[in-house]
Amino acid sequence: MGITPQDLLQTPGIRPQVPTFGEYVPVVLAAIGAGAARTYGNYLRKVVDRWGDRRLDEVTPTEVETLMRQVQAEAVQRRNFRGGTGSGEHLITALRCVYRRAVADRLIADADDPARKVAKPRRPASQRIAIPDERLGELVTAAATRGRDPELDALIVRFHIETACRRGGLLRVRPKDLDVQQCLVMLREKGGTFRRQPVSPTLMSFLLHHVHQRGAPPDEQLLRYLTGGPVGRRRYDGLFMRIGRELPWVTAQGVSAHWLRHTTLTWVERVYGYGVALAYAGHAESPNDTGTTARYVKATLQEVATALAGLTGEPHPLALSEQIEE
Repeated sequence: MGITPQDLLQTPGIRPQVPTFGEYVPVVLAAIGAGAARTYGNYLRKVVDRWGDRRLDEVTPTEVETLMRQVQAEAVQRRNFRGGTGSGEHLITALRCVYRRAVADRLIADADDPARKVAKPRRPASQRIAIPDERLGELVTAAATRGRDPELDALIVRFHIETACRRGGLLRVRPKDLDVQQCLVMLREKGGTFRRQPVSPTLMSFLLHHVHQRGAPPDEQLLRYLTGGPVGRRRYDGLFMRIGRELPWVTAQGVSAHWLRHTTLTWVERVYGYGVALAYAGHAESPNDTGTTARYVKATLQEVATALAGLTGEPHPLALSEQIEE
């Protein structure tokens, strides 16, 4: 078997002293990417506040679940509030990240990870759907005709409609990411992914005008305020709160920039097929691309109403009129 007497006499190495959460969480935050640190950092700070002096191997699954319930109950009730399940899910994911690294660093055994023994709260079905054409027109008009900087707001909305990119995708675009000749924009999105996305010549001209007018350096963020400062993520919150004051349905449904992604991908899938929508979404190289893209292109209320009208032969106020006439 290739085993010598010396091998049998060797004793296992002594595992290092298990650190406290206060000692180890900063190590984890330094190791993970900036996006993950932004998403989970607040939850890990809650963990340190509660268990900062305790070692990683002292916390039980019951204590983890209790903290998860407390975080859910304390979740901030924003426009898209859904019972705090997202906060609970983020807490468990953050703790699993800590313990996964602790196992890799041989600080604890894999079987001693309490976060893996607590189920994440079930995520409610997404309420985002494609925005009907008429209401999309209202949204575009509201963005482009009100506020302190309607030119910036109109550019943001048009970019998301054309590219179906995520919020971070636009915020990371730099002037040097524009391929003017081929009308392509390099998008750098979550998970460190890169993709070249076609845009219309009109949108490309708007982007170039924005760069020239607001002085974005070639290798820095393209999107700028009137003062020349870079646009932050909070600009989106202010934009849709402003639009919601003019269009109550935006506030009532919790519409955000991500709804524009759903809208575009649904239209692309209906007209050009699932394969094109897959690539348009940037899911083409993902191992779970089928289920992911399907969440964006689910049937709308208008399509369901159209099917009902076809079934019953009676008109419905939400049905797509051009399909009924056929």
